Amino acid sequence: MKIIFTGSGEFGVPTLAALLEARQEIVAVYTQPDRPAGRGRKLTPTPVAQFAGKNSLPLMPTANINAEHLPPADLMIVIAFGQKIAPTVVDHPRLGSVNLHASLLPKFRGAAPINWAILRGETETGNSIIRLAQKMDAGSILAQSSLPIAELETAGELHDRLAADGARLMLGTIEDLQAGRVTEIAQEESRATLASKLSRQSAVIDWNSPAAEISRKIRGLYPWPGCRVRMLDASGVEHARLTLVRARAVDGEGPRWHPGEISSHGAVACADHAVELIEIQPDDKRAMALSDYRRGNPWMPGMKLESI
Repeated sequence: MKIIFTGSGEFGVPTLAALLEARQEIVAVYTQPDRPAGRGRKLTPTPVAQFAGKNSLPLMPTANINAEHLPPADLMIVIAFGQKIAPTVVDHPRLGSVNLHASLLPKFRGAAPINWAILRGETETGNSIIRLAQKMDAGSILAQSSLPIAELETAGELHDRLAADGARLMLGTIEDLQAGRVTEIAQEESRATLASKLSRQSAVIDWNSPAAEISRKIRGLYPWPGCRVRMLDASGVEHARLTLVRARAVDGEGPRWHPGEISSHGAVACADHAVELIEIQPDDKRAMALSDYRRGNPWMPGMKLESI
């Protein structure tokens, strides 16, 4: 089929690659314009733009797809694009437009479904391919797949697994659309939940919260926005700044330790029990096991972790 691909973020790249490998005819790739990124704020193309450029695909950066003159197409695929698309554009292709969303809709509609699945303690998530609708992520469902969420999985790891799974799901859905065997199922509005946009403030840890909630926050917000802390000794001297990567709830050691303090077993005390940090990332360094970090850095009982 002649396909218009519309996307910006990393999540859509595996699907674009799968379309290319399957020899679908990609007639246009629309993406957001280059944006400042990194410490130098250098103009940087989107991940989709970078892939399209490397593979000589017809790339069309745009600040407003609704103002563009779209080429004839059988289908438009929209994945993590970041713009509201007008009905005339949605209906432009012969078979309309579909969207890949990283949740089992109607659960977790919105900007951050992968993160919120972990934050809410879900043990299963998946992908949904839906008709593009004017109400956010509310279109009828064409196909779904499910994946288990591993006990210690981070949002970054789950993102990559869902992106690969979404590519497979999209190829199967295209075949079904071509063959006319797709059944569209309306979403149950009464079951809809919201996966709201995250910010750096979302990653602030209150060590007076339950251990299970804190451990999910650490995993669910890595790599972005990332739960960042500074490590202080008993006199308030700062020893390090870290991003917390992976954690789990464990039994605490009683009231001796205040929330946020490192206990005699090396865990961090909280409201009910304690949080065992399994993996951390020092500023300007790679992520590493806490056991490796402790070989050359202080991690002593009574030291305190404070969100920054």
